[in-house]
Amino acid sequence: MAVRTWITAFFLAIVQPAGLVAAAHATTLAFPGAVGPAATTVGGRGGQILRVTTLAPDGPGSLKAAIETPGPRIIVFEVGGVIDLGRQTIDIKHPYLTIAGQTAPGPGITLIRTGIDVRTHDVIIRHLRVYTGADGQAKRSGWEADALSTVAAHNVIIDHCTFLWAIDENMSASGPRFTGKTVDDWRGGTSRNISFSNNLAAEGLADASHPKGEHSKGSLIHDNATGIVFYRNVWAHNVERNPLVKGGAQVLMINNLIYNPQHRAVHYNLMNLEWVGQPYVTGEITAIGNVLRGGNDTDDGLPFLMLGGDGDLAYYGKDNLAVDRHGKPLPEFGRYGETRAQLIRAKAPLAPTGAYRILPVRDVETSVLATAGARPWARDPEEIRVLYFIAEGRGEVIDDEREVSAYPKVKEAVRAPFVESAWDLATMEPNSGLYPGQTAPTPQEILSPRDRASRTGQ
Repeated sequence: MAVRTWITAFFLAIVQPAGLVAAAHATTLAFPGAVGPAATTVGGRGGQILRVTTLAPDGPGSLKAAIETPGPRIIVFEVGGVIDLGRQTIDIKHPYLTIAGQTAPGPGITLIRTGIDVRTHDVIIRHLRVYTGADGQAKRSGWEADALSTVAAHNVIIDHCTFLWAIDENMSASGPRFTGKTVDDWRGGTSRNISFSNNLAAEGLADASHPKGEHSKGSLIHDNATGIVFYRNVWAHNVERNPLVKGGAQVLMINNLIYNPQHRAVHYNLMNLEWVGQPYVTGEITAIGNVLRGGNDTDDGLPFLMLGGDGDLAYYGKDNLAVDRHGKPLPEFGRYGETRAQLIRAKAPLAPTGAYRILPVRDVETSVLATAGARPWARDPEEIRVLYFIAEGRGEVIDDEREVSAYPKVKEAVRAPFVESAWDLATMEPNSGLYPGQTAPTPQEILSPRDRASRTGQ
């Protein structure tokens, strides 16, 4: 019993790293570890419990039906497995929603051939996998889904999710540039107060079905979006936008890992072509304790931060590390436009940072590889492949998911009842400290039969 208690405590320490604001269990937080301006969103708290009981793409008991139900609601899962949406994007239009992927029996919930657009407010999504993929569509034929995007949404938390094989961005915050007449109007009309925490966003597809051609992108933060937080995420094998911050947007980045970006890691761009007739707004990026590691595809000499376009960027950077695949230092700053745009260095963070647990940069890689992505207590084969390749310095940008794998198969659902008394319904954390399907405190490598025999003697 003592051993099990120690393992549980160890697991919780790595899977729920604080970002923990002062009182970790305060009911004002969406859940222990919630961070950023959206940290106190209620999501679906206090609403009806909707049980997903089928892996069918729609109909009674489906995830789609639960999402489309109006009113405050908490979506829980009495099935685990793969939901195939057949190249239909999920639109979340009704506010006050919590999707609690952590409640699913093993292997959890994986959505394939789809993406999610959040078009409303007060939404919490945790412990889902979204594997978009080209699905055999011809190059430049028009299938262009994001794995996850907010669209003029606010007070949204995306936590412990895995996004692979997007045709557009893997996880983004978007919306219209200019709604109304003032800067405050613009900011109120697009995405704001969005937290991305503990997510894995990898292998955006390059030359696939997007009509623009090459489009392997990590994250796009659209013009004038504010209150955007990236905390303890992993971007891997995306050509660029790791992330791209557009004109006038305000972003805080703490303890993220960027691996094998090809042409750009972090970049800022207010484009004159998109702002004609509007006064420029200075963007803001605060970056603390982030790691950029070059990989097999990374351009020689790639800077951590690049400035394009015409607008100025206010920037505060501290304890960030950028190295190539051999560990040699990379530049902090570079340009991809010869304009009058200026980098304005700030002497203090441009966003509040006191509520975050900020690791020293040399501790970041080890920590986030153990915790990022959906259900780190029970990884699936794709997550294990990507994370182990990052640790080993392997992997590359791809054009098609079939270069590395195939969609997981839709099999007979794993079933288990959702027992309300086993969960804290305010935070959707298990009262026991153990999640469904939790078998080990850390990710487990999947071995080939030959490797297993050589290591175990069996």
